[in-house]
Parts: sequence; C-alpha cells; structure tokens
Amino acid sequence: MATFRVAEVMPAFPIHFENLGAPDKDLLEVLRQRDPRFSAAKVPASRPLMERHAGWLQEFLATKAEGGKARKVAGTRCGAVRSLRRVIIRNALVHMVRTMPRKPLSFLISAALLLTVSAAAQNRAAWMPDAQWGVMTHYLADWQARTHNLTMSVDEWNRLVDGFDAEGMARQLALVGARYYQISIGQNSGYYLSPNAAYDRITGIQPSKCSRRDLVADLYEALNKRGIKLMVYLPSGAPAGDREADAALEWQNGPHPNREFQRKWEQVIREWSLRWGKKVVGWWFDGCYFPNTMYRSPDAPNFASFAAAARAGNPDAAVAFNPGVVYRMLSLTPYEDFTAGEIDKPELVAIRRGADGKIDGTQIHMLSYLGQTWGMGAPRFTSEQAIEYTRKVRQSGGAVTWDVPVELNGAISQPFLDQLTALGKALGK
Repeated sequence: MATFRVAEVMPAFPIHFENLGAPDKDLLEVLRQRDPRFSAAKVPASRPLMERHAGWLQEFLATKAEGGKARKVAGTRCGAVRSLRRVIIRNALVHMVRTMPRKPLSFLISAALLLTVSAAAQNRAAWMPDAQWGVMTHYLADWQARTHNLTMSVDEWNRLVDGFDAEGMARQLALVGARYYQISIGQNSGYYLSPNAAYDRITGIQPSKCSRRDLVADLYEALNKRGIKLMVYLPSGAPAGDREADAALEWQNGPHPNREFQRKWEQVIREWSLRWGKKVVGWWFDGCYFPNTMYRSPDAPNFASFAAAARAGNPDAAVAFNPGVVYRMLSLTPYEDFTAGEIDKPELVAIRRGADGKIDGTQIHMLSYLGQTWGMGAPRFTSEQAIEYTRKVRQSGGAVTWDVPVELNGAISQPFLDQLTALGKALGK
C-alpha cells in the first residue's frame, strides 16, 4: 500500500513519502514548483492544503505512470477531535479519528482510497465569469474543402494553415470585445493545425498531416498582446475519417474501454500541452459519450490521467469533457473545471441547483453556434436573441462561447462581426 505521511509538529507538519512509486526528491520538487512557499519541514495542517498537495501529486504520478498505470493518491487524516466522524471529499474517504495521548498526530495519504481532488477547487476556470463570453472557430480541413470545393492534401492543408491570418483574427476579436478565443486543433479528417511528433510516430503517417506551422502558438502571440486568452478544442477519439490513423491508434468507436487508444492519445495531448505551456489556458474535449466505459476506471487511463495529460504543460489549464448535447447543465467528472455545455438550441438551456456560478463545483459554461450549424451558414439568430441567450447564462454566473464560421484566411465574415459587436456592447467590452 503506497502512503504519503506527515507527522505533526505543531503548528505545522514535517513531510515524508512512502512507496509512491517516484523518488522523494521528485515529489518534493513537484510541491515546490507548485507552491514557492512549500517547506518539507513545515506543512500547515489544513484541509484545503491537503487537497492541493494530493491533487498535485496525483497529476504528477499520472503523467509519470509506467505503462499507463498511475498510483492513486488517497487520504486519511488523523487528528484529535471530539468524536469519530467521516468527511467525504469528492469520493475520497477522509477519516478523522482520536489519537492516543501524547502521541504525534499524523496525516496519511494512502493508495487504499482514491482521493478525487476536485479540479474546480483549483479555480482554474475562475477567470471565465469575468470574461463573460468568447468566440470559437472550427478551422478544419474537411470542412474547408467541402465549403470551398477543394481537394485536400498535405500540401493544400499546409497552404491553408500558412494563410491563416492570426493577427487579423486577434484584431477582430479585440474589436468586438471578446475576452477569449477557442480554436479546433483538428477533428475527423486527421489533419491538425500544429506539429506533433508523438502523433506522427504513433500513426506512422508520412508526410505528416500535422501542419508545419504551429498556428496555436502564432495565435497566442497575436492574442496575448491584446489581453485575449486562448483555448483549444480536440475530440476525445481518433479521427473518424482517417482509417490509417484509427488503426494505428487502436481506436474502436462506441462503448469500448479503448485503453490502448487512450494511452496513445494521452501521449499526443501531452506533447501539445508541453509545446504550448502557459499559452493555452483551456481544453475542450469533444465526444466523451461513454464516460463509464472509458474514463471512470480506478486505474489509468481514466479522467485523472486524461486531465493530467492536458495539464502537462500548464497545471492551471481549465479542462472540460463533453458528453454531447444535454440541455440541463451538468458536470461529467470532478476532474473538469468547467462544463462543456454543448447546446444546439440555447433557448432550451436549463441551469438548476447552481451556486456561485458553478454546478456541483464546476464553472458553468455554454458552447453554442451563431450560424445555421457548427462553423457554417448564415446567422440563425438576431443580435437581440444572441444577447438574450448569453444573458440567461450570465445571470447564473456562467460564461458563453459562440462558434462562428471563418473564411479560408481565418477571417470572420461581416454579418457575424456585427452580431459579436452588438453582444460586446450589450455586455460591456
């Protein structure tokens, strides 16, 4: 049984580790990097600090797990209290028990119990309510080919990505008052708009369908100087339209565990996360349609290791997992920071039992589209309707992301710019 033990010396505890599957110096370094004030000799005995430390170690162990088998960090805190009682922290059993007189108190985190540290407690999505609303665009090879009658190839894809005007997009977003922007990395075609050596190695596809240009990194440079945050979209499954990639990734569509696929896909996600680091503040993962089958295993790969891969380069990155269109806002797992909130009919969205802008501890967020469908068509709402739907979510402390179509060069067309401008004026830039 792997344990993490702290012996109390009032008013704080010294710390040491037992059989967590990683060198003590590495575990200590994780805590020092995450908390500059951390001291192994003096760890304050507080519940929030316990949650943070256990969560950081869980994420670290998930990323370092051999063969995808992450040790689970669980907690038992022992202290002098008036009576025996049980406290539940996100599926973790934290037992408060009376110790013998004159014996040191101890804080034990054990592999016997899974400590599910609430990602929401990290407040990674705390910036969303202030941002209020943002813009998403799908820039996908197959969609652009279909819309503009193009024959897609590696050369054509690189030409399109090279022609995407990152500065132009940033100027438009600043003009309408959007505080954040989310772009698709890729989807079903197997073409992606950033290099990824892990994807190329795993799939063996040459020439690579990952673009030469790192459009995400270039967008960050353009957006950051205007104070606009950057998020990314990625499916949780393999590219359905690329059979060669599907086979290499060992993907099975439907309610299958897909454990080998998940291990490979986490490598791909981790590489992008490490490449971008703090440049990307959020990940929106599509297609998590079978959470019980794929992601709720006590052993990695699971939601914990999935989230850890996305946060490998930025521990503060907010993550959401999309179960599909559900009109009542819900949180799929404690390992997500905001609700995916995919909604095709925003007039039907329902927010119940929310508190402080959160549903079950997770930041409220809705993603919908202003066009006739995702990334395509003319505006389907009036500006007044878009404002009304946004305000409805805002009244509950949530944020709203509106998807709009883009041209080949990444520009938002004037009818959607007009709507976004009206939205910015109504909500305040």
